[in-house]
Amino acid sequence: MGRSRLLYVILLFPFFFSSSQFLRAQAKPKLTLDEFFNWVEIKDIEFSADGNSLLITTDRADWEQQIYRDEIWMYRIAGDTGSAAGDLIPLTQSGRDKDPQWSPDGKWIAFLSERKPADAKSGSSDDDDSDKDDKDKAQLYLISPNGGEAFAVSAGSEEVHSFAWAADSKAIYFATREPWSKQQTDDHKKDWKDVVRYRGDERGDVIFRLPVEDAVARHAAAGSREIPDAEKDSNATPGAVAIARTALRIEQMRVAPDGNRLVFASNSVSQRQEKIEDNELYLVSLTSGGAEPASTRLTHNEAVELNLSWARDGRHIFFMVNEGSVEKKYEDPQPRLYWVDADTGATERWFGKLDGEVVKYAAMPDGSALCACRLGTEVQVYSQANPAATIVKREGWPGTYSELAALPTMQKSSSERQRVAFVHSAIERPNEVYLADGPDKLALARPITSFNKLFTERDLPKAKPYRWTSDGIPMEGMLMYPPGKFEAKNLPVFVLIHGGPADADGNHFEADWYVWDRLAATQGWLVFEPNYRGSTGYGDKFALSIIPALISSPARDILAGVDALVKNGIADPSHLAVGGYSYGGYLTNWLITQTTRFRAAVTGAGGVENVADWGNDDSTVDDTWFMSGTPWTAHKLYDSESAIFYIDKVRTPTHMVAGAEDVRVPTLESYLLDRALHYLNVPSNLLLFPGEGHELDKNPWHGKIKVREELKWLEKYGGVGSTQ
Repeated sequence: MGRSRLLYVILLFPFFFSSSQFLRAQAKPKLTLDEFFNWVEIKDIEFSADGNSLLITTDRADWEQQIYRDEIWMYRIAGDTGSAAGDLIPLTQSGRDKDPQWSPDGKWIAFLSERKPADAKSGSSDDDDSDKDDKDKAQLYLISPNGGEAFAVSAGSEEVHSFAWAADSKAIYFATREPWSKQQTDDHKKDWKDVVRYRGDERGDVIFRLPVEDAVARHAAAGSREIPDAEKDSNATPGAVAIARTALRIEQMRVAPDGNRLVFASNSVSQRQEKIEDNELYLVSLTSGGAEPASTRLTHNEAVELNLSWARDGRHIFFMVNEGSVEKKYEDPQPRLYWVDADTGATERWFGKLDGEVVKYAAMPDGSALCACRLGTEVQVYSQANPAATIVKREGWPGTYSELAALPTMQKSSSERQRVAFVHSAIERPNEVYLADGPDKLALARPITSFNKLFTERDLPKAKPYRWTSDGIPMEGMLMYPPGKFEAKNLPVFVLIHGGPADADGNHFEADWYVWDRLAATQGWLVFEPNYRGSTGYGDKFALSIIPALISSPARDILAGVDALVKNGIADPSHLAVGGYSYGGYLTNWLITQTTRFRAAVTGAGGVENVADWGNDDSTVDDTWFMSGTPWTAHKLYDSESAIFYIDKVRTPTHMVAGAEDVRVPTLESYLLDRALHYLNVPSNLLLFPGEGHELDKNPWHGKIKVREELKWLEKYGGVGSTQ
């Protein structure tokens, strides 16, 4: 081959290479609405005691049964099974199973399930509407990791709120509301009929101890009958002995490694956050013999403690705080990690010098802790040997580590036993479970699931961070481009606002009714996701600066971002739309009263005023802090930050959605907005989803219909749709 011929081939090679890349990208079909909603959420992962198996909990839509299926999977790690790739098997199939926990000896897996007892053997999903009183009441089940059917070990009319294994695996502790006898139940129905005594019917929880050997023997004797009817009518679990009582609800419990103490996190009986002192940690002695020990209050703060685990030393208890403050009066900085000394009550903060949010954590067998921590648009893994030690960033992949699991803290620390598992995702990398040989080998981790493989076979939108300033404050968010138009100019922009406000958009993958940016981008929108004041990942000062202008200050940040996009030639100012859910709905409702630049709005579960919201929702303590007081002490602020008092300025066609049984943002707020827009002759539409609360987690069709109609609304009034 002559030199000129070789040069010709070399010159043409970049063209052929780029063309082949283009053809490969074009060969991938675009994501459809149906495919989008078949995304599988991975909710939890947990190692067995020997570190050779993992439990994985998933959530996915079942369109025929019209439920979200909560399912538990077990992964046996390669080498321990003889398989080169490991084995992933479905452990349960009823679709109503969650919160699995290994027994410390690895012989049993306990979990909560809302299945009917008759479904335990078949694994089917009971869709019969009869006997509604028995629906959605979780009971405690056992299943062997070696196979066989799951079976119920708790019974009665009260649901199990939480449970924990005894350290020696010989018993399970579980909490339910104080059970009534059949006579007490009959007397109450006779006296009160269907009358609800709003606070008078409330009662606290009881912690029971259930010997596992007895429960297994009782199941074997009962055979296919499960719990006999006579025992169910007693409203109590056979063989369970009450060991402690509280006037509160028990949200979570954990037993110390030595088996001598149990810690639990409390909440109000109603689960309405009305008094912050209802949320504390308590200790129960498990060595008091036959007498019921009194629970001892361990913490005395103004925080909501959650996600408990005992440290390896058996003395400290890890916990997270997503709301409130451990150190001072109530406030909402970024979520944090602490531990408390069970002997002295002294509390220390972990990862305190990291200017970001603790998303998840894992207590390590060597006494250290791992943190999936959000800084800006990334959630990366960090480690710390103790609360005063240097924080070390663990090298891994860009994106988001959303779940972490380490070997149980009773395991001995060694270089061979430092396995960690995690869930990772990025903009074009759907969430899956990965296994690594240690925190220092995250980048070498191997995937052990492929739940969301379909998304890798679609032409997904690309995204990147975007920065601007508002009121002199640096801001950041994400821009998600339509497929094939990455970094193009003069694009129609849909502003999709995250809720919280304690949250942030970034380099992660999600595909559901709440985060549907990929569908909007596929229809031709440049999706702008702003991390306004109040968002996490940018320091506590940034998160707290939302006070006292709860709505107006973050709204200014969003509008400043839109202005910057227009000024930079990125956004087409004649094609702007806005939307959000929950707090994102609050901001959407406010923004359409402040400007007419948006051609269309889609809002969900968003408030338009603050007084009735304070009196009807389930987070009153939080609301009081946000609004700097109660409605009668801060009435001017309650009014000035309410969209309803500016509603006559709205000209934007607005689509609304709400769960008919929403308590977090009471449905009355959506009715109020709907009536105001109808009165003002502004084009509007309201969809109500029966049986749904704030999370829209009952029927997957509701979320799918929500997004389908929101996309239609954006196409009709925003002028951008699937043909763009």
